[in-house]
Amino acid sequence: MLGLLRNLAPYLRRHRRVFLLGLAMVLVSNVATTLSPRFLQQAIDGLGAGGGRAAVLAPLGWMVAVAALGGWCRYLMRLHLNGGSREVELDLRNALFAHLLRLSPAFYDRSPTGDLMARTTNDLLAVRMVAGPALMYLVDTVVRAALVIPAMLAVSPPLTGLALIPLLGLPVAMVTLGQRIHHRSLAIQDHFGEITRHVHEHLAGVRVVRAYRQEEAETRRFEALNEEYVRRNLALARAQGAFHPILTMLGGLGGTVVLGVGGALVVEGRISVGALIAFSVYLGLLVWPMIALGWAVNLFQRGQAAFVRIRAILDEQPAITDPAAPSALPPHTGARRVTFEHVWFRYPNAADRGWVLQDVSFDVPAGQSLAVVGATGAGKSTLVELLVRSYDPDRGRILLDGVDIRQLPLAELRAAVGVVPQETFLFSEPLRANVLLGSPDDGRLEAIAETSQLAEALPALPQGWDTLLGERGINLSGGQKQRAAIARALAKAPPVFALDDALSAVDAHTEARILRALRGALAGRTSLVVSHRMAAAREAAQVLVLEEGRVVEAGPPDALLAAGGRFASLARQQALEEEVEAV
Repeated sequence: MLGLLRNLAPYLRRHRRVFLLGLAMVLVSNVATTLSPRFLQQAIDGLGAGGGRAAVLAPLGWMVAVAALGGWCRYLMRLHLNGGSREVELDLRNALFAHLLRLSPAFYDRSPTGDLMARTTNDLLAVRMVAGPALMYLVDTVVRAALVIPAMLAVSPPLTGLALIPLLGLPVAMVTLGQRIHHRSLAIQDHFGEITRHVHEHLAGVRVVRAYRQEEAETRRFEALNEEYVRRNLALARAQGAFHPILTMLGGLGGTVVLGVGGALVVEGRISVGALIAFSVYLGLLVWPMIALGWAVNLFQRGQAAFVRIRAILDEQPAITDPAAPSALPPHTGARRVTFEHVWFRYPNAADRGWVLQDVSFDVPAGQSLAVVGATGAGKSTLVELLVRSYDPDRGRILLDGVDIRQLPLAELRAAVGVVPQETFLFSEPLRANVLLGSPDDGRLEAIAETSQLAEALPALPQGWDTLLGERGINLSGGQKQRAAIARALAKAPPVFALDDALSAVDAHTEARILRALRGALAGRTSLVVSHRMAAAREAAQVLVLEEGRVVEAGPPDALLAAGGRFASLARQQALEEEVEAV
């Protein structure tokens, strides 16, 4: 418990005023609660001494006053401590999300999205319960015990010792059951992440499930996952359920001791009837906090298991970071030079696949264009990912205007390179926001819509630029998504423009029009075009042909065609495929 609170200390300190006020209310409410049995004792002993109504009125008035004070303070206690826990949850969720945005693609290559969603939702809820209810009941129990036990000792030390003996079994129960609760809670959180991952994947791929008639099979798999989740929760419930009966039993044994031994003390005249009743009330005041303590222990164990999973993300360090001593790019006139020097690369989580790029070198002068072609798996898209430092090469260097991109701040590098990825991602926001994505809305939309041929799609959209897109832009066709992605990169107006097979979903006629428009829009900028179509390659000043991660040909497209090598072979193959498709 203390370890978890130490981990949460930075977040608790930010809201220390709220938590300190809440803890102060814990103290005041328990002081008021502890005074009530003393006034009850005075009233009963006063009646026994023949004091009549007058002996009852004053203690009764004080009992009402301390009850009102205690109730009001307990309201403030819950308000501040539970409210403070919400603030801790807010800070932790913001920190977690911001950290996730900084992590490198290699982290997401090995981390299922569904599991990350479970950690940012269900696990955070478990941690919030620690910062609020668990902390509140833990402190409440300790403070009440510190106040009530001295009051019991003031009545009768021997009776206090005997009444508290049954409660000595509490630490044993807490240690024994606490470990079981911790391990079972961790197993539940892990399995919940698996369920979330399964739901996320199959909702995203629901069309594939339907197309292959796998609804029943996937339903059975989901039922099996849910049954396992129920089984693990029942195992946890058995461990948690033992807490309350044990605590209730221990409290009942204490009450039995008070009735038997305390009654004998009254008969012997060693304590009064009022003192015995007050003592019984004191003991009762300890029973509920002990039960609440069991619940708090459960919350701490679940919170600890959840925080382990959250901390695993927070401890993850991004593989791609800003340099300790960053360099600055020289001034430019609209374009920058791109140079790859003897670059070797393989993906971190797929080292068994071997080298994706092997000794790749090329140079694109500022303002010129380079087309990269090759078969599937040749390493074309990897060049673009390395250019924006999604990954770093294992060997060699990548230069922008002669500066190693590893020496540039990430923000400056990514502002200099506009990328249209192979897999277009659109957010569930209006089309305008998707295209601008941080760029100013200064009238540039119309021009870039014409260049990217996105203007053709606007009349078919209900609200034009303000049309709200569905998840991943589901209400757009594949070609419209790619045109929106091209428009997004154009809106950024970067000196270096990289298209990663960004025209694969449009027809040849539309591709030709987009390429003609891009030729004008990218005049004076450096462009790197990855494509499997020869039309894009013929528009470039230079062509790079990759095969199994190696450069096998490089030069102007006309010269490569005349040479009759690999580029010419790819061109003939594609021309034949287009003829077959036309037939």
